[in-house]
Amino acid sequence: MDMENNVGEMAQSQTAPRKVVSITEAARINGVTRQAIYVAIKQNKLKASKDSTRWTIDLDDLEDYRRNKYSRTKSTYEGELLFNNEKGFYSVNQVAKMLGVPAQKIYYATRVGMLKASRKGAAWVIHVDDVKEYQEKYLSRRFETEAM
Repeated sequence: MDMENNVGEMAQSQTAPRKVVSITEAARINGVTRQAIYVAIKQNKLKASKDSTRWTIDLDDLEDYRRNKYSRTKSTYEGELLFNNEKGFYSVNQVAKMLGVPAQKIYYATRVGMLKASRKGAAWVIHVDDVKEYQEKYLSRRFETEAM
């Protein structure tokens, strides 16, 4: 009996129409350009099939692509998450956004030693305690002199 149910379920799943979308629709769903979707297809990062003249993308494949897409926030170094905000580790861009200053100001501060940061692979990693210290020592001083 179980064997018959499994065969029936398999037949149903094979005959059920799969929902597909065009490149334009996939771009709209992902919030990117059509070109970005096309590049992902050409790089075999997104599964798609070409009908006579247009590409079609299965929604399940689009979801897989979205889930596995590269993100700097998911970067790892020696098996550990680089920018683990829960443990207090941030990227230069995240720190710049937190402090409301340009990222170049953060890079400069790390280069001249005003802000402690460690290099892990190609990325600078900054701890929240070092951000607070930098903010107290250097940024608050800037605002005091501007007020005078």
